[in-house]
Amino acid sequence: MNTKIEKVENNIVKLEITVDKAKFNEAIQKAYKKNVGRFNISGFRKGKAPLNIIKRYYGEGVFYEDAINYCCEDTYPKAVEEHNLSPVDYPKIDIVEIGSDKDFVYTAEVTVRPEVKINDYKGLEVKKVSYTVNDEDVEKQLKSMQEKNARVSVKEEGTVQKGDIAIIDFKGYIDDVAFEGGEAADYSLEIGSGTFIDTFEDQLVGLKAGEEKDVNVTFPENYGREELNGKPAVFKIKVKEIKTKELPALDDEFAKEVSEFDTLDELKNDTRKKLEEGNKAREKAEYEEAVIEAVCEKAEVEIPAVMIEKEIDMMLKDLEMRLKYQGLDLESYYQYTNNTEEKVREYMKETAEKRVKTELVLEKIVKDENIVASEEEIKEKAMEMAKQYGSNEPEKLVDVIIGSQKEMLVTQIVNEKAIELLVNNSKEIA
Repeated sequence: MNTKIEKVENNIVKLEITVDKAKFNEAIQKAYKKNVGRFNISGFRKGKAPLNIIKRYYGEGVFYEDAINYCCEDTYPKAVEEHNLSPVDYPKIDIVEIGSDKDFVYTAEVTVRPEVKINDYKGLEVKKVSYTVNDEDVEKQLKSMQEKNARVSVKEEGTVQKGDIAIIDFKGYIDDVAFEGGEAADYSLEIGSGTFIDTFEDQLVGLKAGEEKDVNVTFPENYGREELNGKPAVFKIKVKEIKTKELPALDDEFAKEVSEFDTLDELKNDTRKKLEEGNKAREKAEYEEAVIEAVCEKAEVEIPAVMIEKEIDMMLKDLEMRLKYQGLDLESYYQYTNNTEEKVREYMKETAEKRVKTELVLEKIVKDENIVASEEEIKEKAMEMAKQYGSNEPEKLVDVIIGSQKEMLVTQIVNEKAIELLVNNSKEIA
């Protein structure tokens, strides 16, 4: 095998690969053995006709397709390795010369990972945002705990009030025509939660159980469904039942019931501590993201369109998985949000490009700084993943994870090290 390489344009190269005729004839023989059973030629039992007879009947090129595939599968990866290329897409194959008594010559045009140019990625000045915890934050958390532990009971008398839970049937109309998705039965709506549009919830205040009412609202201009955006609507509702929430008192007894603490002060102190820890984690994550963004801004790289499209493919698959957990699929999502796949892909393009650039920049830094992942670090990362699976014996999963996902583990480790290096060599500014 002989190879030549030519740069077609930025990030696209063309390999010319020559396979000597002896090797090509071996591929023809392999293709013949694979397909001979398909041929029924007079004078020979089916599947027993010699190669030269089949060629005489069907032409010399009858086995070319499989022979070409065999040769390309064998020689293309070797040519890529020989020239130290990193393809990001399938190659475009063109035949230059072919024949049983000739060398087989073909070209493979392929997009490769782009070169990243970046200087002075150490010592960058990056703004650090700090978050503080105040008494209001603590009270908000305690209020949430109160809500989760509220006692809900049926309101036997009286009317719907703010804070009550109204069990309602409703059906929505626009211009006296019911619209899709505007109907529900036995819907539990907390009044004042802001769950429904416009003044829907306010208009239920004062109604008794069993009463009916036409609720008039207007959909927001950017509601997300073209047939509803900015449209006035009428909802025919019936209040079937009213429930009231009784919040527990915030005292020492409450602290004992919802936590391991004996007093409300201890619960408050612990809540503050956890909020502060959460803020620290948020500050760290946001600062890391800001550092990476600053480094990416200094980097020069021409990203091939195919890399961005592949990242969008992955983002769509991730969206599809998240929708499945909600009992939806992509087609339903497109219909409900008045979108198409083309629109969603265009919307995702900027984020995809940012992700790919970050990946390429970190890859460059990992290479320049000779960052590696040790076997011990790989095992530790695999153990972290195993514990996330909730296994009682995560150590038994470690070898399985390493065997199937080692490349991904290594990438995570070296990227984390690269980010740590960038952060440690940056300068925080207020």
